[in-house]
Amino acid sequence: MEDIKEDTKKKATTGTLIMELLSGSMVSEKLILKNLGYISFITMLAAFYIGNRFHAEKITRETARLQSEVKDLRSEALSTSADLMYVSKQSEVYMLVRERGLNLEELKSPPFKLLVNKRWRE
Repeated sequence: MEDIKEDTKKKATTGTLIMELLSGSMVSEKLILKNLGYISFITMLAAFYIGNRFHAEKITRETARLQSEVKDLRSEALSTSADLMYVSKQSEVYMLVRERGLNLEELKSPPFKLLVNKRWRE
């Protein structure tokens, strides 16, 4: 007798389960309402994960851009340094002074140091 009740109960439960699933009442009432907190938590985690990924990609793009800029600036600094070394050579300075007509002459004697007596200061 009990076996018949169990078989009937299983068939009724299975039939009822399928009918509730097809009608949508199981999804809307039982599953969603019972697990609403869990579903909202999963949704929040998914949104956080997506936002975190976009933020990481933005940082990666900015890092690549800055590395490229550093590389360009480093090469520009080397180029400027080489130009400065060339222009500051004594022969180049002499030629530039001549070209611009700045009535300056090269020193024929080495520079000397001026010594000041302390007594004269007082």
